[in-house]
Amino acid sequence: MDRIKKYLNCIKWILGYAKGHRIKIVLMLALSLGISGASLYTVILSKDIIDGAAEGLSLTGIIILYIIVMLGIQIITAIASLLSTLLNEKISFGIRKNVYDKIIRASWHTVSKYHSGDIVTRLSTDAGHIADGVINTIPGIIQLFIELVLVFFTLFFYSHFLALLALIVAPVSVVVSWLFARRLKTLQKKVQESESAYRSFLQESIANLLIIKSFANEDYSTARLSELRSERFKWVFRRTKASLLGTTSIGLAFQIGYLSAFTYGAIQISKSLITYGTMSVFLTLVNRVQTPIINLAHQIPTVVALFTSAERIMELSEIPPEEKTEVTIDTTTLGVKASNLSFGYNDQEKVLDKVSFSISPGESTAVIGESGIGKTTLIRLIMSFVKPDEGTITFFNQKNEEQKADAGIRKYVAYVPQGNTLFSGTIKDNLLSGRHDATDAELEEALKLASAYDFISNLPDGMNTVIGEKGLGLSEGQAQRIAIARAFVRKSPMLIFDEATSALDEATEQKVIKGLEQLNPRPSCLIITHRKSILKYCTAELKIENKKIIIER
Repeated sequence: MDRIKKYLNCIKWILGYAKGHRIKIVLMLALSLGISGASLYTVILSKDIIDGAAEGLSLTGIIILYIIVMLGIQIITAIASLLSTLLNEKISFGIRKNVYDKIIRASWHTVSKYHSGDIVTRLSTDAGHIADGVINTIPGIIQLFIELVLVFFTLFFYSHFLALLALIVAPVSVVVSWLFARRLKTLQKKVQESESAYRSFLQESIANLLIIKSFANEDYSTARLSELRSERFKWVFRRTKASLLGTTSIGLAFQIGYLSAFTYGAIQISKSLITYGTMSVFLTLVNRVQTPIINLAHQIPTVVALFTSAERIMELSEIPPEEKTEVTIDTTTLGVKASNLSFGYNDQEKVLDKVSFSISPGESTAVIGESGIGKTTLIRLIMSFVKPDEGTITFFNQKNEEQKADAGIRKYVAYVPQGNTLFSGTIKDNLLSGRHDATDAELEEALKLASAYDFISNLPDGMNTVIGEKGLGLSEGQAQRIAIARAFVRKSPMLIFDEATSALDEATEQKVIKGLEQLNPRPSCLIITHRKSILKYCTAELKIENKKIIIER
């Protein structure tokens, strides 16, 4: 019962994406049925041509009609193919856009539990399966049922016996289909999971190519890729074998039906009870009445893939959005405080345990402590990337107006995370991601404050210089200064640096800190650092030790 309910939910969800394209899908179905009807009409025309030839009649008119029908079939087929391609692109993009939007609006902590390669596989391969299911599989099944009815009654008109004989194997198809469907679903899921693992490894290894080369792991990586591909091949082979076993069983049953029709027709001809044209109709229609049943059986793997992909996409689409409330306080200046704050990435161990602190508006605070002690975790809590297990985090202004920390407050916080966080594109594009309406003058000012203006000015295209993924073409220090300038462009009342100057030499770091002091209005600053040279620019030190926080001013 639960399985049926699950399938019904999948169907409802899939049809939801088809809702906006109903007219075009119905038009496609109508075109397909038109092709089937025209094709069926050619069978009758073929009989008339054979019988007319046997009787010495003129065939010019009927042959012209046959050619017109065949040309019509080709034209309609081309139109249907074009429409199918366009619809597939629209629906698959609609799915990807919808799920992508949900992912980027969901909690970072929740989304980070999925491997990025797995998410990409779901958004590409699985979304493609669903679009194909909406455009081709579901309408195709409807078409096959209608075609089965049309062909059956056409054959029934010529021979009751053959029509009933052709349908005898239908229960065989149903039983075999039912037996293999559950097995195929399990195998299809394994195929998709192995594809995710394969793509995830490809993505990670290419992104970390420098690490692979530095540890001379080229041979190992190639071997590992082969292992993952072999694993995928194993499940693809098993799925294909199971599918072929089912369809072959059905095919054999239908061959027996076709042989029976052939034998019956031969006997009827020997008794002069039917013409050769009627014999051709018998054989063609028996084959045509069995073809929809065979094709329905062949659709089982496609339907299984459709439901499997739908479940994988639905899992992502059902991730709840992160909490985001409208900010109602004056945000000219902001401070932040925590009360009895506790957090752990798992139930076994806390990173922070019942800590409380307060950082006043306009205050510059150095966050210090040993590596792995929880400094970045504290920032993630303040930025609402993760939720505390206990306690609260609140932003406040000089009027002591308070705003609960959630995704809504991020609009007023500029953040420079660890590492190289630049996107491929131009330097200007990266700066504008800090604030999309910033002017060139504001961008240049931010670059000067971040001590990045001089080296960018010396580039051939200046701010319009194109850089690669993760700032390829720039040094780590240059990339870091552009990331800092991106935060300065935002002009937020709170600025957070997470080891943001770690790649800079001491002299350049001093220039960046002095640039930070020149920001007007001056933001509240949280600076994670291991460098004591920065401490003299801070009015307070927030030290994390033994899961507790100590503030010294």
